Amino acid sequence: VQLQASGGGLVQVGGSLRVSCANSGNTFSSVGWFRQAPGKEREFVATMSWRGDRKKYADVVKGRFTIWRDNLDLTVYLQMSSLKPEDTAIYYCAARNSDYRTYDAWGQGTQVTVSS
Repeated sequence: VQLQASGGGLVQVGGSLRVSCANSGNTFSSVGWFRQAPGKEREFVATMSWRGDRKKYADVVKGRFTIWRDNLDLTVYLQMSSLKPEDTAIYYCAARNSDYRTYDAWGQGTQVTVSS
């Protein structure tokens, strides 16, 4: 399974950015976004069931970030708004085939930098 993350970049505080996660046509049990800031451990950002009926967000992004999936090309998106400097990180998309298992497919990451 190959996941391809893209869409990162440089944005000012308060701005918006959308990152994408393309896959090669696979379906999963759930998909998620994680991030890792310099010197910090990777942390959970958002996840959704493949059908889209269940979504969960980290408290620090709730109300600002939205995860969704395009039903045509199966790309998973993370729309980020009201960005803060502390959102600066490499963002990774991930997928798993069972909600009882850890995420076992990962994208290569895309850098998001929020400047003040």
